[in-house]
Amino acid sequence: MNATPGTPPLDGAALLNEVETFHRRFNVFPTEAAYVAVTLWDAHAHLVECFETTPRIAFLSPEPGSGKSRALEIVELLTPRPVSTVSASANALYRLVDSAAGLPTVLFDEVDTIFGPKAGADEALRGFLNAGYRRIGGALRCVGEGSNQNAQVFGSYCAVAMAGLGSLPDTVLTRSVIVRMRKRAPNERVEPYRQRIHEKQGHELRDQLVAWADTVRDQVAEAWPEMPDGVTDRPADVWEPLLAVADAAGGDWPARARTACLELINAAHDNDEASLGVRLLTDLRDRVFCGADRVPTAVVLECLLAMDDAPWGDLDDKPINSRALARLLAQYVTPGNKPIKPRGIRTPSGFPKGYYAEDLTDAWTRYCPPSPEESATSATSATPQVSGGKSVADTAPAIRHTSTEAATPLFPVAG
Repeated sequence: MNATPGTPPLDGAALLNEVETFHRRFNVFPTEAAYVAVTLWDAHAHLVECFETTPRIAFLSPEPGSGKSRALEIVELLTPRPVSTVSASANALYRLVDSAAGLPTVLFDEVDTIFGPKAGADEALRGFLNAGYRRIGGALRCVGEGSNQNAQVFGSYCAVAMAGLGSLPDTVLTRSVIVRMRKRAPNERVEPYRQRIHEKQGHELRDQLVAWADTVRDQVAEAWPEMPDGVTDRPADVWEPLLAVADAAGGDWPARARTACLELINAAHDNDEASLGVRLLTDLRDRVFCGADRVPTAVVLECLLAMDDAPWGDLDDKPINSRALARLLAQYVTPGNKPIKPRGIRTPSGFPKGYYAEDLTDAWTRYCPPSPEESATSATSATPQVSGGKSVADTAPAIRHTSTEAATPLFPVAG
């Protein structure tokens, strides 16, 4: 719907400025980019039907008392049909989304109690959050009584905001704009929030967002916002609705939105912990093989367990062993598309099992981050390397050196 003839068009940029100012009264976000993202997210919730995806927004912190719940309370005032919960079943949420009242904005507080380490797996709820990120998401359920049952698809597409301690499953995080909250510093002040006073002010802004959204709905539905350089795939899916809102608002919001997009995507990558498998592959490449063409399993384990900054000494409450190593690597495949497995390595003193660089190369290329520029001369290049028929026992003493020495290959590396 467009503006009524004879009435001045609503100023989207000015309205978003007011929404941002309202957040600033009660929330201390860690960066300017976070204020931009949260404001755009509030507005996108009023246009969610226009998009193929709706990003989740996650307020996360390592400690309580960091303002996460307050952030959700303010979001609740500004978004359409908000439903706040700290516990919900997936089936209840599917029915909520399919209700005649319209798409809700679901606000999960204390989401760590759902996905935290003590909560146990809740795959159905995780499935709702993941599937509902795309318009085509949903769940197939049998409905009816007794033998009179029919299959029915329940939709799950709706805007979702979350707050919790720690982190979330990777499948949820990659579908989210992440705001990492922190305790206020002594010099950071916010206005005390009083629901009976400020709820009305928030709802007035919400009603203005509703009116503005109606004037730009057709424009936003047809929008193909230009992405900042390097933003592709899932991050582009997450940010496309927010950039479309910024472009529709005009003013300085398009530029601010793209700056915030890059900043928050980079920050999310900086805080990501690689999966255990990727961490293992990277450690093997940069700190175990270091150019060797093969390494016995015993030497691989020795090197992994010597890494003080790695998880290998306490994997499921015990040090990594050959079986766990084989299990982790078997998830990945060789260039010939076969699972990576240990193979025999001929040495003068025996035929121990080990791993070959040629089997790992494809996985290194596909999954690992770029290698350090000087990985060949790092301290961990002192790894005992076995090649050309030498045994670990024969070669290890000869290649021990200090971290300031350059490692000299004793044997040719397979090309």
